[in-house]
Amino acid sequence: MLAERTAGGDSSRRPIRTLILTPTRELAAQIEENVRGYGRHLRMKSTTVFGGVSMNQQIGALRRGVDILVATPGRLLDHLQSRTVDLSRVEILVLDEADRMLDMGFIRDIRRILIALPSKRQNLFFSATFTPEIRGLADSFLQSPVEVSVAKSTQTADLISQVVHPVDKDRKRAALEHLINKGDWRQVLVFTRTKHGANRLAEQLDKDGISADAIHGNKSQGQRTRALAEFKLGKVRVLVATDIAARGLDIEQLPHVVNYELPNVPEDYIHRIGRTGRAGSSGQAVSLVCSEEGDFLRDIERLLKRSIERVVIEGFQPTGAPLRTDGDSVTSRQRRPQQRQQQGRPRSQGQGMRSTGSGEARRGQSAGGGQGRNSSGDRQRSGSGGNGNNPRRGDAQPLQNSNRSVSSLLGGNR
Repeated sequence: MLAERTAGGDSSRRPIRTLILTPTRELAAQIEENVRGYGRHLRMKSTTVFGGVSMNQQIGALRRGVDILVATPGRLLDHLQSRTVDLSRVEILVLDEADRMLDMGFIRDIRRILIALPSKRQNLFFSATFTPEIRGLADSFLQSPVEVSVAKSTQTADLISQVVHPVDKDRKRAALEHLINKGDWRQVLVFTRTKHGANRLAEQLDKDGISADAIHGNKSQGQRTRALAEFKLGKVRVLVATDIAARGLDIEQLPHVVNYELPNVPEDYIHRIGRTGRAGSSGQAVSLVCSEEGDFLRDIERLLKRSIERVVIEGFQPTGAPLRTDGDSVTSRQRRPQQRQQQGRPRSQGQGMRSTGSGEARRGQSAGGGQGRNSSGDRQRSGSGGNGNNPRRGDAQPLQNSNRSVSSLLGGNR
């Protein structure tokens, strides 16, 4: 459809007709690369807009005219503020990783972008998981949406073998090194909950003779791109990441994913292990779980509607309380609504969501004592357009009533 409308036109005057929004820079670059590949025989142009790099080259590409724009919300807002991008003729809006794009960390940015779009357009949302809460937000501003599902949102690929290794918290690094060395794992993606933890683990592995690097929102774009490229090429054996790498990144035939720390939101587990077992290849998802993470594990198993096999590593028998397999325990039933409620209200003592220098929104420690997760957003720290009463863009604001608030935020874009 877009190809027919742009055929024979003056590319320098082409308006942006398709806008694709993604939560991370890496995913934006990957999508635009695929767009160029799919359209290599068509007279269409595409480009990316994301933070961490100079705006000048992006401005030049936009001025030359593009049909398809792939962007992260923060940098796109920078261009809107600078009047270097015109979205008034967008016909198709795509939200990739839509559950993340519609959660509390992005909703203000999405609202501001939607104001710049025509009210009449086609909306396409893509995600491996859609929680009931996020589904309610999406339905609040869509007209008669049609859902196409290739699998249940809580289903993991059959080609992924999953195992839990119970281990004491202070022995996790030694256990990870043991698994890598004993199994001669050559390419391992390891997930931690915090950026500091990712840095520390990568440095320790490197000192112990296992080449490793870290990727997270505090890294410059050049560092992130280089780390990912070297990992794909096999120059780096272990890539330690926050959930910035759990969303959509396609690493061909990645054999091993390790949850060094379990996510405190169970849907993130599905996104993490989904980096392996892709395109018909088999993969292994390993979780190193200490007794303090028992509630997180039970939540994950309840979401999957199955128990994950427990295997104690020889020589690493845990000394803490054994991990329970009862997914319907009272504790587990109580945690799920608490986690969702905590995502919709401010934290006390300065532990609410905030925008770091890199733009990676972060949830602080929850009232229950569990560490928060990185939402891996790509928002900038620039001002809110001169209104002194408005929070700085990228500072996530709580939604007191999710459906009602989003309906009012996105009204006029139905």
